[in-house]
Amino acid sequence: MSNVSAVPAAESAEAIAHFASSLRFETDCADVHAALAGANANAPGFVLLDVRGPALFARGHVPGAVNLPHGKIIASKLAAWPPETLFVTYCAGPHCNGATRGAIRLAQLGRPVKVMIGGVTGWLDEGFELAGDTAA
Repeated sequence: MSNVSAVPAAESAEAIAHFASSLRFETDCADVHAALAGANANAPGFVLLDVRGPALFARGHVPGAVNLPHGKIIASKLAAWPPETLFVTYCAGPHCNGATRGAIRLAQLGRPVKVMIGGVTGWLDEGFELAGDTAA
């Protein structure tokens, strides 16, 4: 018996509930890309927030993203968007918890939020281009 099989898998109903619930909290790079590149590219249904610092944002970011570092997410910075606006946060990648920190701050302010899993690393892994000075 391996460590993988030592703990039995959840029953199907429990697994469905768990995995379906996770989609309420996260999205992925491919879905974000499709929304930003699709027919509704000018109104994808969310605001994409790059929660890294301005220098990293300038070096390369997801096209269409707004730079708002997670430590600077406060109510006054969100005033331009209606309260029901969905925000999607991302940071450098799976090794970074900035997207989660940003999501917490948004949720504390009563804003709908999801995290784009993978961040910049995932975006590049999918073969998508970054905007900005990617040569820096």
